[in-house]
Amino acid sequence: MDAVLMIEADIELPALLRHLVEEACSLVNARYGALGVLNAARTDLEQFVTVGLSEAEERAIGQRPTGRGVLGLLITDPESLRLDNLRAHPQSYGYPDHHPPMASFLGLPVRGRDDVFGNLYLTDKQGGDPFSDEDEAMVEALALAAGIAIENTRLYDKVRVLSVLEERDRIGRDLHDRVIQRIFAVGMNLQGATRLNDLSQVVEKVNKAVDDLDSTMNEIRTAIFELEDGGGSRGLRHGILELAEALSPMLGTRPVVTFHGAIDAVIPQHVADHLLAVVREALTNASKHAQATRVSVTLSVAEDVALEVSDDGLGISIPVPEAKGRGLANLRARAVKLGGTFEVQAMEKRGTRLLWRVPR
Repeated sequence: MDAVLMIEADIELPALLRHLVEEACSLVNARYGALGVLNAARTDLEQFVTVGLSEAEERAIGQRPTGRGVLGLLITDPESLRLDNLRAHPQSYGYPDHHPPMASFLGLPVRGRDDVFGNLYLTDKQGGDPFSDEDEAMVEALALAAGIAIENTRLYDKVRVLSVLEERDRIGRDLHDRVIQRIFAVGMNLQGATRLNDLSQVVEKVNKAVDDLDSTMNEIRTAIFELEDGGGSRGLRHGILELAEALSPMLGTRPVVTFHGAIDAVIPQHVADHLLAVVREALTNASKHAQATRVSVTLSVAEDVALEVSDDGLGISIPVPEAKGRGLANLRARAVKLGGTFEVQAMEKRGTRLLWRVPR
C-alpha cells in the first residue's frame, strides 16, 4: 500500500521505480531485483533499474542488459515466468563477466491500462526456496503499480507536448491578428500621407506610423521570448492570460494583455505569485467599480518589474475613499513587501491607471 500511494507523490519516475523494486524484493525475500522499461518500439530496454548490486559490482559488470535471453523472452511474450534455475532455461543467454550467479527467477510484465511497458525481474529467493504462487500474486500488484506510474509519466509528457503546440498556435494567431494587421494599417496610413499637401499633417502621420511600428516590434519581441521560454511552460505569462480570460465575463470586456521582456525567464517565482494576486485584485476592482469598455494589462521587465492596469471607466477620486481603498491597500502592501511602489492615477479624461513596480 505504501508503494502504491507513492505513485501520487511528486517523485521522479526512476526513483519511484527503484522504490517499487526494493519493496518487491522485501516482500518475497529476493536477493536481487530489476525493472526494465521498454522503448516506444518495444525492441529494447530504455531503462533498467536494479536493486541488490553494489556500485562496484555494477561498474564491474559494465553495460546494462539490452533485452536478450530470458529477459528478451519476457519482452516478446509478456507473461509471468517462474524458474527454479535460471541457467537451466533454454533461452538463458548466460552472464557477463563479474555478474553474480543467480538461481531462482520470477519475472512479471509491467502493464498499464492498455499496454505493456516493461518487466519486473526478481532473482535468488533467500533460503534457497523457489518463488511461490503467493510471491507471484504479491509482486504482480507492484508490477501493476509500476505500470501505472510509467503510463502516467508518458501521458503527462504527451500533454506537455500538446500544450507547447497549442501555445505556439496561439502565438501564431496573435502575430497574424495583431502584428500583421497593424503593419498593414501602418502601410495604409503612410500611403495616405503621400496624398497630403500639408507638411504638418504628413509629419503627424509619419510620427504615428513610427509609434505603431515601435509597438509592433515590442509584440514581435514578446512572441520571440514566448518561443524561447518553451511556449507551454504554464508560467506567469500563461497565468495572467488565464486570469484575463476568466474575469472577462465580470468585466464585460476581454482585457488587452501586453508583455514586454522575457517574463517567465526573468521574474522569480515569489514575485510572480504576488503579480498574479495583484492582477486578479486590479481586474476585480475594475469589474466592481469602473463600468469600463476597455481594460488593459501591461507587464514589462527590464531593471524593474512594472505592471500597469488601466481602464476607460468612471474614474476614481484622489485620494481614494477608504471604503474603496481596502483592496488597493493590499496591492500597496504587496509592493512595499518586495521593496517596490504602488500608485493610483486618475486618467486625464476618463478612467483609472494602477502602476505597480518592484525590483526584479
